[in-house]
Parts: sequence; C-alpha cells; structure tokens
Amino acid sequence: MQRIANLLVIKDNQVLLLKKPRRDWYVAPGGKMDSGESIYNAAIREFEEETGATPVNPHVKGIYTMMIVDKESKELLNEWMLYTFAAQDLIGTPYESNREGLLEWHPVESLKILPMAEGDRTNLLFAASQTGVQYGTFYYTEEFELLEEHIQNSMEGDRD
Repeated sequence: MQRIANLLVIKDNQVLLLKKPRRDWYVAPGGKMDSGESIYNAAIREFEEETGATPVNPHVKGIYTMMIVDKESKELLNEWMLYTFAAQDLIGTPYESNREGLLEWHPVESLKILPMAEGDRTNLLFAASQTGVQYGTFYYTEEFELLEEHIQNSMEGDRD
C-alpha cells in the first residue's frame, strides 16, 4: 500500500497549491512517504522539497483511504493511504515552480471550483475551513473519476 502525505498552508485566506501539468489539476504539496518515516516528518519533508519553504506548526487534518477500482468489475487495482496536514503560516518564499509543476496562491473559496480530483476537493476544503479531523474512503477509477466517497468528521471532545 502506498502512503502519501500532503500539506496545505492557509495564510491570509489563501492556500498554496501545486498545479500538476499532466491534467492541469491542483493538489496540496506532498508525496510518497519514505520507509520508516513518520507521517508528520513526511508531510514537512515533501512540503519543503516542493516549495522551498517551511510550514509553521503543521497538524493533521485528514486521514483517507484511496481505492482505485476497475469501473466495470469494481475489482481493486490499487490502494493508498493519504495523510493531509494543514499549517497557518510558512517561513520563506515558495518557489514559483518545481519539477512537479507550478506553485500558486489561491483564495480558499477557489477550492470549490479549481480543477482537481473530487476527493482532494473534499479533503482540502475541510482542511482549509473546518475544525477537527476528517476521515474517509474514496473510490476512484484508474482515470481518477470519483465513484463514491464515505466521510466521517471528528472534533476533540466528541463522544460519537
């Protein structure tokens, strides 16, 4: 199972996103975790590698299972875990681009309309505008068409 950590910086009602050239989709900076690496360290390392800046006090906002299935047979083709972190500030000036694509600041509201995987829209909107932690499972085709999602939210002190 592939493990991925990403990190969204939300500053002055703007989010720092990476525009990937393959589909012209937006994502939060992040990538694959190294063997034995903590999810926290992976999120910071990937953010720093992709942006040239350092996030301030990142915290986990979401833990997701991504299921890639055959659209017709529903056979499982691949499975990933995604750990989404958020930070309210950063140190340094982000690159304009990197080997992965272009880095751009966008208003938080634009997360509702920018081109991206629909599961990313769900988790980044939560990370940018909600309190607590979100959990979920997303079922995608190989072309990243979202077939279904199952979402749960929790807050510190909740008993449900």
